[in-house]
Amino acid sequence: MNVLVWHVHGSWLTAFVQGAHRYLIPVVPDRGPEGRGRAQTWTWPSNAIEVAPTALHDCDVDVVILQRPEDELLATAWLGRRPGRDLPAIWMEHNAPQGRINELRHPAADRADLHLVHVTHTNNLLWDSGTTPSTVIEHGIVDPGYCYEGGLARLAAAINEPGRRARVTGSDLLVPFSKQAPIDLFGIGTAAFAEELRREEADVTAHEDLPQHALHRAMAERRVYLHPIRWTSLGLSLIEAMHLGMPVVALAMTDVYAAVPPQAGVVSNDLRILNRAIRDFVAEPELARLTGKAARVFALEHYGLDRFLSAWDNVLEEVMHR
Repeated sequence: MNVLVWHVHGSWLTAFVQGAHRYLIPVVPDRGPEGRGRAQTWTWPSNAIEVAPTALHDCDVDVVILQRPEDELLATAWLGRRPGRDLPAIWMEHNAPQGRINELRHPAADRADLHLVHVTHTNNLLWDSGTTPSTVIEHGIVDPGYCYEGGLARLAAAINEPGRRARVTGSDLLVPFSKQAPIDLFGIGTAAFAEELRREEADVTAHEDLPQHALHRAMAERRVYLHPIRWTSLGLSLIEAMHLGMPVVALAMTDVYAAVPPQAGVVSNDLRILNRAIRDFVAEPELARLTGKAARVFALEHYGLDRFLSAWDNVLEEVMHR
């Protein structure tokens, strides 16, 4: 099957292109949002193929994966066919909605010609999709293997653009959490933000632009994975940390309650409980190691790649034969 899909969410797409299909990835000269092409910091298989917009008109596309409103416009212009009407189409929704609960209407609502896929049950519950058929396919990732060392009595947190996203990603909570243990902050746009926090006497160190394998290795050297996210879809960095064998301390928001069972870490919205958990893991390396091993067992069972790809194959077959 030839699947047209944009490079919007690199971590998610890394798992998606591990399937048995041929994945056509639009690429434009400046590798901007209209076509970023293949990943530069993730390893993708050879069946993820870059395709220029001018070449798409002559490509044999079986199904289109839409992830943004502009994808539908681009596909129509580049293919000369409208997704949903002229060829099968799936709208892949990565994000949790934001705004007033009565106004959370999905852009693909009431579209009988589309199939909507959410990454969490929370997203499916909150978005109003009207009569559009919808499915939840929870995350799956390529297993990085058990890498946990935990020799550094520090916290690892992964947040892209922590300054811009601010309270949404719990960036403001890094200051009080850093009083319990030093924090290593991984992600895009972390350097300037960490410098700001240091002026507040927060012990936070930034690590930007690491390739995925180096990121995983660096995270696994830290004692605990900290997930201070208030309001996004379930972060793939959390699932990756669990695969690495890291114990988790996280806010009990969106689907985190289901992703991190009690044996895998501490989940709460009580900062006193979270601070105490950080101190306990830092002080007791063996407790951290055993908790991290339990986190990995759970992640492999619930967020494995085979389950993820099988669920996607079922949806792809369904829309192809509708």
